[in-house]
Amino acid sequence: MNWITNYVRPKINSMLGRRDIPENLWIKDPETGEMVFHKDLESNQWVIPSSGHHMKISAKERLRFFFDDGAFQALDNPKVAVDPLRFRDEKRYTDRLRDAKAKTSLEDAVLAATGEVEGLPVVAVVQDFAFMGGSLGMAAGEAIIHGFETALEEKRPLVLFAASGGARMQEGILSLMQLPRTTVAVDRLKEAGLPYIVVLTNPTTGGVTASYAMLGDIHIAEPGALIGFAGPRVIEQTIREKLPEGFQRSEYLMEHGMVDMVVSRLELRSTIGRLLKILLKAPASVAGEPEILPPAVISGEVQAPA
Repeated sequence: MNWITNYVRPKINSMLGRRDIPENLWIKDPETGEMVFHKDLESNQWVIPSSGHHMKISAKERLRFFFDDGAFQALDNPKVAVDPLRFRDEKRYTDRLRDAKAKTSLEDAVLAATGEVEGLPVVAVVQDFAFMGGSLGMAAGEAIIHGFETALEEKRPLVLFAASGGARMQEGILSLMQLPRTTVAVDRLKEAGLPYIVVLTNPTTGGVTASYAMLGDIHIAEPGALIGFAGPRVIEQTIREKLPEGFQRSEYLMEHGMVDMVVSRLELRSTIGRLLKILLKAPASVAGEPEILPPAVISGEVQAPA
């Protein structure tokens, strides 16, 4: 027992009135190295004010920032078989699921909810990257499909926030089958004439990018988000060429026609609200106020209703 560390130092600290400082009081900007006060960052929706860098956020925070007054009703995720392949690598798959649930307080990587955006009833589906990299397995696929079915039943538009590393390897072919199943759900929503808007966040990669994340009526990306199928390192090794600066980032993809808009998280709710009113031919929020068309409509990428 070290009596100086365990007894003398705490005694001196208590006499001097010193207090332990929380480790997360200050957060470092990954781009500039600037230290940002935790409370200021949280009140700014985890967007660093000076650089505009968008930090990763949880699914519940995403919904709270997105819906009016932060009010939403979470949908129950359908029950599916746990560990259908009895998969094990360094750890059992069931142990990984248990750890992810304890870390995120979620049942799986997808959280769906209903609420209002700028007064319009909306269904939102959010992928949480903190849950096993937002990977798409049976439970996540069922949650996404349940969100689409709810939108169909209640005749609401659907907004999906994608954040994923791709399919969940521990479920093998059962994970890959979620790609066509979610694609069918997208088609059903479009056949019903309901808008489907996708928000691509950092990162959105793998099979998710090759399916429902790129099938929206409008694609919005957060600034600086990594979006693609394979990672830049894999592509460079395959083609044996140096990739352009900013390759697979939101701004690069917008310049090359892969996404319609790059919108700050601080403006997402108002921007999506305006887009939905255009797509649904809903009246403006204030009587007599002219409807302001978003950049995608002005540029001709999205047609405004007649």
